[in-house]
Amino acid sequence: MIPVAFDYVRAESSEEALGALSEHGDEAKLMAGGHSLLPMMKLRLAYPSVVVDIGRLADLSYINDAGDHLAIGALTRHRDVETSALVAEHAPLLAHATAHVGDPQVRHRGTLGGSLAHADAAADHPSVLLAMDGSVVARKSDGSERVIDGVDLFAGFLESSLEETEMITEVRIPKHTGMGWNFQKFNRRAQDWAIVGVSAQQLDGAVRVALVNMGPTPIRATAVEQALAEGAPAAEAAQQAAEGMAPSGDLNATVEYRNHLARVLTRRALQAAGVG
Repeated sequence: MIPVAFDYVRAESSEEALGALSEHGDEAKLMAGGHSLLPMMKLRLAYPSVVVDIGRLADLSYINDAGDHLAIGALTRHRDVETSALVAEHAPLLAHATAHVGDPQVRHRGTLGGSLAHADAAADHPSVLLAMDGSVVARKSDGSERVIDGVDLFAGFLESSLEETEMITEVRIPKHTGMGWNFQKFNRRAQDWAIVGVSAQQLDGAVRVALVNMGPTPIRATAVEQALAEGAPAAEAAQQAAEGMAPSGDLNATVEYRNHLARVLTRRALQAAGVG
């Protein structure tokens, strides 16, 4: 399909991109890799009057050791995250999950910040952000910034808590060096969205579990986490994976099947992560 007509702006700096957002408000959309926005525009699920291309902003592409966390530029390509030695050492869950995003073409063009801003519950990276207690830095045109915890970022179906004039500039992932983790993804073909997926990460004295495609928003399996905190073994805690979830049925899976997958994959992820 052909999208609605729009104006195109290729930003040469973060300031220019933020200025365009400030000028046009909700009529403007940022485009990084384009793998989320362009299909939605073609299906006329999104119809911005101005598309601001930020894909060439090199200053937002980096992976740095920031002490207790990794600082990753919002425009860092999936492939760079996947192959980073820093990420492999300190955030292996992120590296592994990124290797399962789409296909090589997608990973060479798509960006970490773009994936998180899209806020798709069927995507892999939001679950990783939640499981790793990550956060994002959002900036406005006046130079002000705020840090948004992952649990506060996802507000609704394909909706984030970012304001209309804000742009994610950095993703912050706490280091989990040497801690148990696992990522499970069940799909029909390797490059497909997950029918259900699970990110599990051991922390100091706790476990985080986040689910893929089990509701309208990316979500933590808090019932599982609570059961583990109370001393339940992994297999028993995993039976709570569907509690509080609101998956939808479609051609790939019924609601009942998704609930079943959530329990099975959560058990596998917890046991592979060395939990219980």
